[in-house]
Amino acid sequence: MKKVLGLLLLGIIAIFGAYYAFVYFVPYSEGIRSGELIKISHKGVAIKTWEGEISQGISGAQIFEFSVLDKDQEVIQKLQDYQGQYVKLNYVERYRTFFWLGDTKYFITKVEKEQSPGYRN
Repeated sequence: MKKVLGLLLLGIIAIFGAYYAFVYFVPYSEGIRSGELIKISHKGVAIKTWEGEISQGISGAQIFEFSVLDKDQEVIQKLQDYQGQYVKLNYVERYRTFFWLGDTKYFITKVEKEQSPGYRN
């Protein structure tokens, strides 16, 4: 009986581990989005995650929400520095997310400051 319970528990842990590895390491898509960085915040009660938004439209009707992993400190610092400016974001979209990673399926991997298309000469 103990052997059966041990194997069952091991099987459940292996299935969860495989699912987590698939969700975390296999991207659904990768891409680039540009817009005005309107928000970057460290939010949450028990588990804090980095969340942000860029506005991709003139009226603010097109909002792209994203998350940043805690390990990407350089990206977080650049987002804080570029608050309110036009930026280009490289992102990875995952199939799903876990609450300890972020609120969205879009995770930023690189940030670059860009010239706003409204101010071109």
